[in-house]
Amino acid sequence: MSVQTIDVSVATRARACTVYALLREGAGWPSWSPIERFELVRESVDGGEGVGAVRLFRTGRIRSVERIVELVPDRRLSYVLEKGLAVRGYRADIDLSEDVSGTSIRWHSTFRSKMPGMGGLYRRTLTTFIRKCAEGLAEHSAAIEGVREADNRN
Repeated sequence: MSVQTIDVSVATRARACTVYALLREGAGWPSWSPIERFELVRESVDGGEGVGAVRLFRTGRIRSVERIVELVPDRRLSYVLEKGLAVRGYRADIDLSEDVSGTSIRWHSTFRSKMPGMGGLYRRTLTTFIRKCAEGLAEHSAAIEGVREADNRN
């Protein structure tokens, strides 16, 4: 089964530190994404939502359990899917690049389908979901900073 790739980019006029802070706080995801509920399943060894923390996100009947695997302050949050979808090797890297106009958010994911022939369907469905997450993150971070957003669809 082939590797599926999702690559979504949006822009916000907010600073990278604001965007990053929203990503780090799982409890806030339901306020800016389609995710309905959050639960911290296991804290990182340092406490809280650091590297190694396991987070549960619920949307409808779908429960995804994700482990944070990399954090670069104001630059990157990466996670892997532990369980919840019929995919293998799911990893997402959310990269932030700041310049004078604001922050670019790139949400890049790769995975393989557990079910033959379903990779494309999962990719399309997850791309739509991730785009909603990224756009909500961009809009919410700008609202927090009180800056006005332009059309952020790239």
